[in-house]
Amino acid sequence: MNVDLTNCDREPIHIPGKIQSHGFLFVINQDNVIVYHSDNITVFLPDISPNLLGKHINIIEPIIGKNEPPNFISQLLSFGKIKGFDQTNPFNTNIRGVAFHLIISVSADFYLLEFEPAHSDSATDVQKMIGRSIAEMLADKNLQNLLSNSAVQVKNVIGYDRVMVYRFAEDGHGEVIAEAKNTELPSWLGLHYPASDIPKQARELYKLNLTRLIANVHAEPSAILTIAANELPLDMTNSGLRAVSPIHIQYLKNMGVESSFSISLMYKGELWGLIACHNYSPRFIDYRSRESAKLIGQILSSALEFRQDEENQHTQALFKSAVAQLSRLMLKDTNIDHALTAHSVNLLNAVEAPGAALIFENHIHTLGITPTDLQITSVVAWLKNNVSDNFYYTNQLPVEFPESALFKNVASGIMVTTLSRELGEYVIWFKPEQLETITWAGTPDKPVETTVDGVAQLSPRHSFEAWSQTVSGTSKNWTNEEVKSVMRLRSEITYAINQKAGAIRLLNEKLKEAYEELDTFSFTISHDLKNPISTVKSYAQILLRDKGMNPQSVKILERINKGADKMNNMINEVLDYSRIGRLELTLSNIDPKPIIQDIVRDLLLIYDFDESCITIGKTPRIQCDPVMISQVFSNIISNAIKYSMHSNPPKVTISGTKNNHEVVYSITDNGLGIDIKQRPRIFELFHRTDNVGDIEGSGVGLAIVKRIIDKHKGKVWVESELGNGSTFNILFNK
Repeated sequence: MNVDLTNCDREPIHIPGKIQSHGFLFVINQDNVIVYHSDNITVFLPDISPNLLGKHINIIEPIIGKNEPPNFISQLLSFGKIKGFDQTNPFNTNIRGVAFHLIISVSADFYLLEFEPAHSDSATDVQKMIGRSIAEMLADKNLQNLLSNSAVQVKNVIGYDRVMVYRFAEDGHGEVIAEAKNTELPSWLGLHYPASDIPKQARELYKLNLTRLIANVHAEPSAILTIAANELPLDMTNSGLRAVSPIHIQYLKNMGVESSFSISLMYKGELWGLIACHNYSPRFIDYRSRESAKLIGQILSSALEFRQDEENQHTQALFKSAVAQLSRLMLKDTNIDHALTAHSVNLLNAVEAPGAALIFENHIHTLGITPTDLQITSVVAWLKNNVSDNFYYTNQLPVEFPESALFKNVASGIMVTTLSRELGEYVIWFKPEQLETITWAGTPDKPVETTVDGVAQLSPRHSFEAWSQTVSGTSKNWTNEEVKSVMRLRSEITYAINQKAGAIRLLNEKLKEAYEELDTFSFTISHDLKNPISTVKSYAQILLRDKGMNPQSVKILERINKGADKMNNMINEVLDYSRIGRLELTLSNIDPKPIIQDIVRDLLLIYDFDESCITIGKTPRIQCDPVMISQVFSNIISNAIKYSMHSNPPKVTISGTKNNHEVVYSITDNGLGIDIKQRPRIFELFHRTDNVGDIEGSGVGLAIVKRIIDKHKGKVWVESELGNGSTFNILFNK
């Protein structure tokens, strides 16, 4: 047979067809008829026939139980079927003056009757020592000390040369984390063993059989005989005598181990590890002593579960408190990103990670130790293309995303919760690389050797010399508590986003109502105010026709007439300002030069301005709404002309510059200029600077400019010095 790792995983160890030869076996059916038995029965019962297949089980009762009542096996079976065989096992009997244990178990429709010696090789009374040993074992609350104490106490009880606590990792490989040994033996503490040493099907059996004894690796196993008609192999899952895989026997021989005993350690129904015991000479442990040892394992399993749960609950309480506080902050704060990142309790408190990033509303917010923004962007792009789940984590990101090897020192592990894949919104936590040197008990990559005659045999680690391996690109594992915490936080963030979305919808409704009210108000201004103003102006004009009116009265009427015009213009400008927010942009790629030239021609006539004082430079094309941009240029150019008229000579320059991303137009004058204290408010509605004097204006024009440019997603700003003119800059994105 070719022996390799695949053989180990596929080997049917529950149906070996043999038993260990320190005991013997009978298997009976529902009618108490023998359908299997081991071929070594005559070693223990020399007066019996070597083939009892098809016979009733009571044929062996006179030989086995001379001092037992008639039909005692049938009675044990009847009792066990009702009460359970845990109540009958082991039954003490006597064979040729030697004490034996009869252990009964179930296999499908059959009953296994196993006979073992009732005395161990050791003189130690395990059952008497067990109480004190358990008390010693549980004396320390520290988990590592608890495990170390357990190894020492198990060694004291069963007397094996080496006792190890062996913990399984998630990938199935194991590590020796506690040890008690004879002083002359080398320590195996900290050594790792590959998963193939204890393959998957063996780990499953350890969950069912909490103790497992191999009394002597050199003893030849005894075959199980059966009637020819019974072709199905016997399932020996529940058997204590079940023979051992030849692969495992070779493994123990390679280590120099002649007897082994293991006790399963369970955590929440799963195999956490083993108390693995090795002896360098054959050693038999009787059934009662094994059951006592099993009690140690069960108590240690309970203690492990209690200690681990206690630690988990403490961690979970911290995470829950952090998530609850973040939830309150999100509902209280206007901005979710601010709530999650700007307080003493933030995203970092939800897990045990030194770095986190929130990618939200086109911004990257980082906390702690993280990759650069550019590297985070690459991770987000990889997530969008490769991870479809809303929740994802790994402690080996460079394996999944090779480009991340460049920043594995801060992000070998990530945990991700998706807020919106379409918008590229995520929360990502980062764990750094944890360089780890694993010391294996020999190289794990050489499970097979070929003998001189060409036969492949298992040689897991023939010399068992320590072999070190450095693991990189891996972070500390994400715990179940961290997973639960992020799940809770994602739910809270989603709820907060939905709440904010609801608030925004409500705000939009109110805004819509406000716009409708503004329309009504605008109509009122247009209708109810403009008509009376027109009436006032008409009466003033009628009175001016009176040739006999004195000069002072004429002057007053002219001021009334001019005031009516000014008020009428202001109403029109306010109406324009109110409409801008609701108007749809009609974007075109235009040459602004004709628009600017038309505006300049009109303004020259209005203000009697010298054409030579205005310079129009380069006018690069822009993407804009032509009607709105005409308003922008008209307002700024007219201001430049008005406020420079008293300069000698006045000078206004209009020009544009461009690059790959934007176009900037500048309108410069040498007029009054703006006080630095006034500049922050220059684009506010109805705001006029203190130095404009009697120069006409309403304080609405620049507010209209700002609103139009904002609608174009551009920028407008002013550079000015009092008495030295101003430059208004308008930026258009390409």
